[in-house]
Amino acid sequence: MTATAPRFSILDLAPVREGGTIAEAFRNSVDLAQHAERWGFTRFWIAEHHNMPGIASAATSILIGHVAAQTSTIRVGSGGVMLPNHAPLVIAEQFGTLETLSPGRIDLGLGRAPGSDEVAARALRYDTAAENFPSQVAELLAYLAPAGPGQRLVAFPGAGTNVPVWLLGSSTYSAKLAATLGLPFAFASHFAPALLLEAIDAYRAGFTPSQYLDRPYAMVGVPLVAAETDNEAQHLATSALQRQVKLIRRQAIFIPPPVESMDGLWSDAEKFLVESRMAIAVIGGPGTVRQKLARILQETGADELIFTSDLYEHALRLRSFEIAAETMKEIAIQVA
Repeated sequence: MTATAPRFSILDLAPVREGGTIAEAFRNSVDLAQHAERWGFTRFWIAEHHNMPGIASAATSILIGHVAAQTSTIRVGSGGVMLPNHAPLVIAEQFGTLETLSPGRIDLGLGRAPGSDEVAARALRYDTAAENFPSQVAELLAYLAPAGPGQRLVAFPGAGTNVPVWLLGSSTYSAKLAATLGLPFAFASHFAPALLLEAIDAYRAGFTPSQYLDRPYAMVGVPLVAAETDNEAQHLATSALQRQVKLIRRQAIFIPPPVESMDGLWSDAEKFLVESRMAIAVIGGPGTVRQKLARILQETGADELIFTSDLYEHALRLRSFEIAAETMKEIAIQVA
């Protein structure tokens, strides 16, 4: 368990449900963020994805600004922006603008995957050279720092805003880079948990204090389906399971309604892959959720958990996050 009370946050992809609309998804994201603010969540992050019908968060910085404008205290940011898709100068200008509009509330999480398939990656002019990512991060950090005397290229807005930058990853690559640069690190265990402990250990072992952070700070992604009972949660979770199968099959991933059984909806190989991706998932009623979250915190020593919970019914999705908030507050009291 962490020595201090762990924080808790939300990762949102503006999910669109079957029969729903993008406009409805945007309204739900704002409503969720407003509830999360009241429930004590630290951040509300939005992730960049492209060419994925069912996920409406492609124009990430615009949606961040929209959510930030309709909340007042919760931090809003990217979880993340896929930096190789963009010129670092443009991202510095976008997030410098966001920080100016919502001072002290903007986070900039960075990933190095395209956040899309091969077709979209080509359309985005995605930079496939992994060795370029560290230089892209360094360039972006320089744009967000105060401009130096005689500096010819300035992010305006952006320079001097010092928007907090995070590195995101599902392997040890970004963990080690975050450690070298002295940046906070978020692990994508909500869809790729296999290397979670290895990456967190590598991050902490290699961490170098910096102007950004004096000690390592690790966030862990957790898929969540919380409900009033274990049985109800297991039923609601079938929406996420069906969606994972559609993702494997490269089909549109609109959120489907839950089903009574997954039998016949997936092959043995698909079931194995989905269950591997969901290995860290927290599914259950309040008691089960508390037990599982306490175990994750003890095993990882995470400073913060970030939850994703994409349910078909918006009201039930809200309740899922509310149960997580209540549980994390109980855990915080125990830690204190």
